[in-house]
Amino acid sequence: MKKHIPNTITCCNLISGCIAIVHAITGNPAMALMWIIIGAVFDFFDGMSARLLGVSSPIGKELDSLADVVTFGVAPSTIIFFELLVMEYPAFLEPARDIVPFAAFIMAAFSALRLAKFNLDERQATSFIGLPTPANALFWGSLIVGAKEIVECSPWMVLVVLAMVLLSSWLLVAELPLFALKFKHWGWKGNEVKYIFVLTSALLLAIFRISGFAIIIAWYVILSSLTSRYSHPE
Repeated sequence: MKKHIPNTITCCNLISGCIAIVHAITGNPAMALMWIIIGAVFDFFDGMSARLLGVSSPIGKELDSLADVVTFGVAPSTIIFFELLVMEYPAFLEPARDIVPFAAFIMAAFSALRLAKFNLDERQATSFIGLPTPANALFWGSLIVGAKEIVECSPWMVLVVLAMVLLSSWLLVAELPLFALKFKHWGWKGNEVKYIFVLTSALLLAIFRISGFAIIIAWYVILSSLTSRYSHPE
């Protein structure tokens, strides 16, 4: 029985993603975000349970990626899709209103590309290359739920959202080193960046609440980029 436990948890992740998609497409991004977060919890425990039980398998690895495409690729893309449906458009873009929202699914395609690449890339044992799909999904969900007034403040924000979709898509597959929150020890030396990130993230959440998650993900990318440049100066 124990060999089926991790895959069962992974399937719970996939089901969570399907539920998130339903909420997103019916115009309830808050519930969609909640189910994406629930999916992320399942995603965390499926790998942990496989390691603890010693039942890791190639099938589990592939199933995990398939579930992640749904929960962290299609679900956030659907949130963006619905948001683009209801936003105001500048006059010149109004004739394309029925087509533009589908651009959101470019991000779903790049999420799948990232997950396929991740399965083959052996460099990512202790850090990430490119933005992890759960982080990207959390960014978009929290942005649209927590900063909806800003996203919809002007017709020109449609162009900003589209540009950000393209940027997110690039970040998913970019050769950009990002640190992972994995501690080999609890001392300050060697963990400075991680502790700084954790402390500033707590502060951002306290100030900005839900939208703070989006700011934290942006800060994570910026801090990783700065750390990488400092560690490997040209």
